[in-house]
Amino acid sequence: MNRLANDLEHIASETRGLWEELRGERVFLTGGTGFFGCWLGESFCHVNRELGLGARATVLSRHPAKFRAKCPHLAADPAITLHAGDVRDFEFPAGEFKYVIHAATETTGKQAAEDLLSTILAGTERTLKFAGQCGARKFLLTSSGAVYGRQPAEMAHVLESYMGAPDPLDAASVYAEGKRASELMCALFQKTAVAQGAAFEAKIARCWAFVGPHLPLDAHFAIGNFIGDVLAGRPISISGDGTARRSYLYAADLAIWLWTILFRGPALVPINVGSGRDLSIRELAEVVAGTLAPGTAVHVAKQVVAGTAPARYVPSVERAEALLGLRETVGLEESIRRTAAWYSAR
Repeated sequence: MNRLANDLEHIASETRGLWEELRGERVFLTGGTGFFGCWLGESFCHVNRELGLGARATVLSRHPAKFRAKCPHLAADPAITLHAGDVRDFEFPAGEFKYVIHAATETTGKQAAEDLLSTILAGTERTLKFAGQCGARKFLLTSSGAVYGRQPAEMAHVLESYMGAPDPLDAASVYAEGKRASELMCALFQKTAVAQGAAFEAKIARCWAFVGPHLPLDAHFAIGNFIGDVLAGRPISISGDGTARRSYLYAADLAIWLWTILFRGPALVPINVGSGRDLSIRELAEVVAGTLAPGTAVHVAKQVVAGTAPARYVPSVERAEALLGLRETVGLEESIRRTAAWYSAR
């Protein structure tokens, strides 16, 4: 039995009215081995079977063998075709794909800044070109809350209308600037496609922070590291002062939101994807400890500097609810429990 069965049934229940347009159609997905890609692949296969859609998905992967090892049940699903290639220069698969989802981006810090920028920009350009050739009607870009730049200390939640921006002269802005340029590419491509008579809609999902199965426990994701600490029997270690404020959306909700934006989201209207319920990193560590192993020690590396405003990275999700009826359905404590249970059962 799929260890995500309950989550997948929840996704199917929440999105049941969306899928009919996919019947007999094909989807192309980049980033299939990543956190987003795994959840999109899992939910696609589950709903495809449950509703008998007869749809098919082609998943781009630089390392198909790695995908098969990570998700053997997905690789074995007859509705899935693996397509080997780098997102920057992959060969276009033959045939028509009405739906293209561009979810490929390396965010783990393993790439040099120049390579990361190349991957984002060239990858988006290549995927858009493919969308034009394959007759895509709906294109989903998984962008990022990083496009807004540093969140002002006095701003509790960032609206999509906020016109902030990252510092273009700071090398640390490479991911954010790449995502900003990717959104612009989508706008330019749609303008040209529509002018030429094509029925093409680019949807923009600005994604924030998440928790759930498939999230790495040893990367740069604080909540993943904290869960990993507890599962390993270690004290939770915070490298900063613990005051930064974040919010976390569960992966099943992420999948619900992304599919809804692809099928029903208005074109070129960015929508924040995340949770509006924020807490400090220290509070997060205490919640993880209290949820999984009460009594676990929390070690904070740095002292709080008096008078310093906490760094925030928290979205407003009012637009998602107002336009599409989207909401958070799995709370933080339950999200932590499900993530830990999934890893413990591996």
